[in-house]
Amino acid sequence: MSSAPAFQGSDTLKPLPFDPAKLSNLSERLIRSHWENNYGGSVKALAVVKKRLADALADKDLPPYVYNDLKREQLLRTGSVVLHEDYFDNLGGNGRAGTPERQAIAQAFGSFDVWETEFRRIAAGLGGGSGWVVLGFNQHTRQLENYWMADHAHGPAATTPILVMDMYEHAYQMDFGAAAAKYIDAFFQNIQWEKVADRLAASGATRS
Repeated sequence: MSSAPAFQGSDTLKPLPFDPAKLSNLSERLIRSHWENNYGGSVKALAVVKKRLADALADKDLPPYVYNDLKREQLLRTGSVVLHEDYFDNLGGNGRAGTPERQAIAQAFGSFDVWETEFRRIAAGLGGGSGWVVLGFNQHTRQLENYWMADHAHGPAATTPILVMDMYEHAYQMDFGAAAAKYIDAFFQNIQWEKVADRLAASGATRS
């Protein structure tokens, strides 16, 4: 069994960066369930998978395709953990974008409204199913773009997430049932734009 960092995991959940009782039109019950059960489930599963990978690597008789089943699960759970942490970190705000964020997004999309229209349209198209909407800065193309993602495993290459929205039904069903459009509105009311600004700056997207 390897003890190298690549095979080490933690089952400790990252605390919510806001008071879930104080969000606008998103219930504390929904947020706590999402954080504990969906995000928390992936955190714990990833820790187990990493330990199993270390054990499996030491088994010279284990077929490669069996080992790769664990690697696939590692990919899925890693994506879930990262995206959920990004999602919760960009909630808890008042939903009002500041001038620097609006300008950076408008420069990329022609106007802030064009960006929001596309982001909302992608989200609406995922309603009733699963996936993520991500405003991301592609480090290779140097472009700020909205991305559609069907699951945790298939994200745009070389892209830093700037704003992340969970469109899996578990993110809204408890509050809104099948009314995904109401959840999309609620998400926008709670965006923590200061976090978006920090991510824009850290990614290099706002450099002149």
